[in-house]
Amino acid sequence: MADQISIVDTTGNPAPLGLMGFGMTTVLLNLHNAGIIELSAMILAMGIFYGGVAQVIAGCMEWKKKNTFATTAFTSYGLFWMTLVALLIMPHMNLGGAAAAVSDTGLAAYLFMWGLFTLFMYFGTKGSNKVLRFVFLSLVILFFLLALRDWTGSGFIGAIAGFEGIICGFSAFYLAMAELLNEKAGRTVWPIGE
Repeated sequence: MADQISIVDTTGNPAPLGLMGFGMTTVLLNLHNAGIIELSAMILAMGIFYGGVAQVIAGCMEWKKKNTFATTAFTSYGLFWMTLVALLIMPHMNLGGAAAAVSDTGLAAYLFMWGLFTLFMYFGTKGSNKVLRFVFLSLVILFFLLALRDWTGSGFIGAIAGFEGIICGFSAFYLAMAELLNEKAGRTVWPIGE
């Protein structure tokens, strides 16, 4: 009888990295959407590097773990952050013929499509912990509120979206810390509703 080889995955959990990249960047952008802080290079840099690059890295690490859902989520939302920043800065880059700024209706369509994608991703959280389900459901609501803001031009809806987005971002922050601290302690320190 041939010897069998058993392979054990000893790689770390990349989800806290991806969740922190998403959560912190989402909170910061939505502080702006809520009218609390100005849009600045700080938010754009977070969007490129922590919201963008860190989530793509986490998604690639999830792929190695054969987690298709997390791979799709982290790489997609990482690329969302990079495209959002590109939409904001490309018209100002003055490279040959500068790109035209995206219209409010164009941005509304962009955000609506991300909301639709997120709705289907939310369906994929069935059977997952309650905090993860909340993160995705609150993100669905956020994208649709932001799309509605841009379709209607309503600052009031934008402010509501901002406060809702702060809640969404902090829920991802909580989940990241819970996964990290629970794993480190070898027990449930921060409950996630499993």
